[in-house]
Amino acid sequence: MSFNSLGLSESILHTLKLQGFKTPYPVQKEAIPAVLKKADVLGIAKTGTGKTAGYVLPVLMNLQGRTSKKNRHIDVLVLVPTRELAVQVNDVFKIFEENLPQQLKTLAVFGGVSVNPQMKSLQNVNMLVATPGRLLELVKLNAVSLSEIQTLVLDEADKMLNAGFKKEMDRIIEILPMERQNLLFSATLTEDVRNMNNLILHNPVVIKIEADEDDIDLINQIAYFISEDKKGPLLRHLIKSKEMTQVLIFASSVARADRVADKLRKNDIDARSIHRKKTQGVRTDLLTKFKYGKLQVLVTTDLLSRGIDIDSLPYVINYELPRSPKTFIHRIGRTGRAETMGEAISLVSPAEEHHFRVIEKKMKKRVKRMDVPKQF
Repeated sequence: MSFNSLGLSESILHTLKLQGFKTPYPVQKEAIPAVLKKADVLGIAKTGTGKTAGYVLPVLMNLQGRTSKKNRHIDVLVLVPTRELAVQVNDVFKIFEENLPQQLKTLAVFGGVSVNPQMKSLQNVNMLVATPGRLLELVKLNAVSLSEIQTLVLDEADKMLNAGFKKEMDRIIEILPMERQNLLFSATLTEDVRNMNNLILHNPVVIKIEADEDDIDLINQIAYFISEDKKGPLLRHLIKSKEMTQVLIFASSVARADRVADKLRKNDIDARSIHRKKTQGVRTDLLTKFKYGKLQVLVTTDLLSRGIDIDSLPYVINYELPRSPKTFIHRIGRTGRAETMGEAISLVSPAEEHHFRVIEKKMKKRVKRMDVPKQF
C-alpha cells in the first residue's frame, strides 16, 4: 500500500515525497482514512511507530476549506505529556502545513518558560500542541479559547495519566465543546486509558499495532561486565573504536549524566548532558542538534528519555542499569526503530550483575556477553 491510496491531497503527497516517506506504517494505514472520515480513533501503538503523522496529515486536510474564525479560538488541540514531545509534534505539523493551499498556523505551548511570549504567539493559531498545565494557565488568562475545537488529540495518553495529569485533563475536557472528533493514542491500554476511552470516545475505530516482545528483535544487544571505575575508559574506547557518530547514553542521575558528558568532552568526544535541571531553551537546542546529527553524544536520564524520538538512532548505551526491567526495554527501544537495526550496549558492574539477569529474565532474552578489551 502507498500513501496515494489513503485519500491524501496532492500537496501532502508532495511533502511526503520531499521528506523521503515511501510507504505508510501500519498505524498510518488505519488511522489516516479513519481521521479523514472524522471518526473517533483509539490507537494503541508504541512510540516510534509513526502515529504522529498518522493523525497530523488527515487533521491538516480536514482543516482545508475551514471558514475564518474568531482570533484565539483554535480548531485542533493536541495534548501531550512533555515539553519535548510538544516540540516534536509541532515540528511535524509545520513540515506538512508548509505546502498546503490554505495557510494554517501551529504553536506548541508548555511550562518551564515564560508564559508571555506564548500568549502573544497565540494570534490566529489553528493547531495548538500543549501540555495540560500550561494550557489551563493560558485559558485562565483568556489567551486562548477552546470553544470551537473541532478535533481533540490525546497523544501518549498513558504517560499523561501516569504523570499525574488526570485532573488537568478532566478539567480541559469539561470546557471543550460537546461536538468534536476525539483521537486517543497510547502505547499501552491501561485501566486509566480504558476509562478515558469510555469518557471521551464515541464508537471509535480501534487500532492496535501489536508489539512483538516490545519490538526488541531489531536491536542487537551486547553487554560488557566490567568494574565501575573502568566504565568511563571503556565507554570512550567503544565510541571511538566503533566510530559512533550518534549515540544516546543513559545515566542514573543528573549528576552522573553531567560527569559522563564532561569526561567525554575532555577526551575530544562531542558530548552534552540533558536533564531536568537544564533550561527548556537549552534542552530544545540539544535535542535538535542531536536529532539532526550535529551533536555526537547525548547523555540523559530516564526522566528526559521520552522526548527523544529518532527513527534511525544507531546506538544506545546503558552506562548504568535502570531499576525497572520495563525502563530498560524503553531505553533500548530508542534504537532499532522504524524497521532499522540498532545496537544497545550495557556496561554492567559486579554490583549490577544480579539485576541484569533479572532484566534478561523479564525480556525472555539472553544478552550476548562481550570480552572486555585487554587494556581494561
